[in-house]
Amino acid sequence: MKSIETIVTVTKEGKMTAQLPLDIPEGEHQVVIVIDEQPLAKKLESKQKRLPLNFPVDNYGSWPENLSLSREDMYGDWGR
Repeated sequence: MKSIETIVTVTKEGKMTAQLPLDIPEGEHQVVIVIDEQPLAKKLESKQKRLPLNFPVDNYGSWPENLSLSREDMYGDWGR
C-alpha cells in the first residue's frame, strides 16, 4: 500500500483529475479519497486575510565599535 498526497481538480460534473507519480503501474487500483470541505482557493484566501504578526521590538542602541563576537574572545581558552 502506498500513500500519495496530491492536488486534484474537481469539475462541476464531479469528475476528478490528479497527477500521480510515474511509478504507479497502469490499470485499476483501489483508492481511498479524503477531501477537505473547502476548495484550495478558498483556503488560500482565508490565509491571506490574516493580519501580520506584531512582535515587540526592543532597541538598545548601536553595538560598540570594538565588540568582537568571535568564539575566542567570548569564551577564551577556559570555555572550550
